[in-house]
Amino acid sequence: MEPVETREQPGHFKASFIDYVWFLIPSLLGVFLFISPIWQSKVGEDGEVTREITLPVAWIANWASGELTDFLPKLTLGILLVSAVGSLIVKLAKPKRILDHPFWSSLFNVSWFWVGARTLGCLFGLMVFYEYGTVTLFQTDTEYVVDGGTGNFAFGELATFLVVIFFFAGLFLPLLLDFGLLEFIGTLMSKIMRPLFKLPGRSAIDCVASWVGDGTVGILLTSKQYEAGFYTSREAAVVGTTFSFVSITFTIVVLSTVGITDLFLQAYLTLVVAGLAAAVICPRIPPLSWKPDTFFEGKPKRAEHKMPHGMGLFAWGVRRATHRANQVEGVMPAAKLGVQNVMDMWVGVVPVVVAMATVAAIVANFTPFFQWMGAPVVPVLKAMGIPEAEEAGYMFLIGFADMLLPAIFAADKIESEFTRFIIATVSCTQLIYMSEVGSLLMGSKVPVKFWELVVIFVIRTMITLPIVVGMAYGMQWLGWM
Repeated sequence: MEPVETREQPGHFKASFIDYVWFLIPSLLGVFLFISPIWQSKVGEDGEVTREITLPVAWIANWASGELTDFLPKLTLGILLVSAVGSLIVKLAKPKRILDHPFWSSLFNVSWFWVGARTLGCLFGLMVFYEYGTVTLFQTDTEYVVDGGTGNFAFGELATFLVVIFFFAGLFLPLLLDFGLLEFIGTLMSKIMRPLFKLPGRSAIDCVASWVGDGTVGILLTSKQYEAGFYTSREAAVVGTTFSFVSITFTIVVLSTVGITDLFLQAYLTLVVAGLAAAVICPRIPPLSWKPDTFFEGKPKRAEHKMPHGMGLFAWGVRRATHRANQVEGVMPAAKLGVQNVMDMWVGVVPVVVAMATVAAIVANFTPFFQWMGAPVVPVLKAMGIPEAEEAGYMFLIGFADMLLPAIFAADKIESEFTRFIIATVSCTQLIYMSEVGSLLMGSKVPVKFWELVVIFVIRTMITLPIVVGMAYGMQWLGWM
């Protein structure tokens, strides 16, 4: 929601009781839904009940996915059709009513590249839904394809879940964005984020949402703040590629796949240290350092109000937050923005994810491309003394297609627990994988190109691999492994 300009600026603003209520209630609800970890019970195929950490918004999405199992593929296919057909009609027929409407134009009037990506995603969706071509193109006897079918994973599992998570996350996103929480957090974190990561303090909330919950939520937050003029192109690219941190939940999934869940604390400590090192270094080197400090579509920079002399950081944060809450026009405008968030992610992101995730998985599973690319890594691994270096080489690059693939291959091919620990931890620090995060970034408004994602992935691997290996040796020496 765009802030409404008021005569009174935060420095002279006097908050009323209602302003405090508008700030606290929606913000606390947003914190609970997007950032607060909860435990959920899960029944496995063998009937064993396990408990895992998740977010309330993800729990709601999981519950809805279970209740709407039969309906979701149809809804997802409908979204793919609307996105592809709508984009083609707008591009070819140029209907004036849509082009003159800011929201509908931004939704469907996209470049030919994105029209092609949406159309390809729609074609993949149709093929999987109607089971046309799945035997020759998508199905395989190898056990490495997630859930037995490349296209079925991208459409039947990933896309259908994203449709649900985007619905609830997009609908409730104004609770985090529009009632003062980011102003409050941004003020408190400004002394840390700017000097350390060259980012505004408000970016801390993106990292927390990704870390506790899901990287997709962090990317959605980043894209919306970039569009609203809170981030420059450089800041949005840095946050999207550096702070879409792997969630605790997904880390557990990766470690479970390679059979080392008993080393969770060691792995997550290593992950945090390596991730922070990459977060400090990456924004300071190309391609991220080359990004201009310009704003989305030439929008003016949001004013950064100076803290009044003699006022503490906490009090200034509260004043900025209540001032922001005072500008909210009511529940309905916030709800309208939530619906627009949902439509934007459904039409703009879901088809791109289906297209790119399917292509990435086909390349990973049906071609030797990543094995060829991984050959130069083998001498490096041997120099570091990593066991089974020959077998592990390509596993440090195949994660670009999907983050879970290195763990799946390592579980089957690698005997050494030490090597499996390194593969699993490095894969979680790489962040950029085209089956989800990479596709989401390219489908969003965050200004990153495909070649930049490739370079960032390689750079992150080069930074984090020696750190992970060093910490693994240290933990082995201490007897922690």
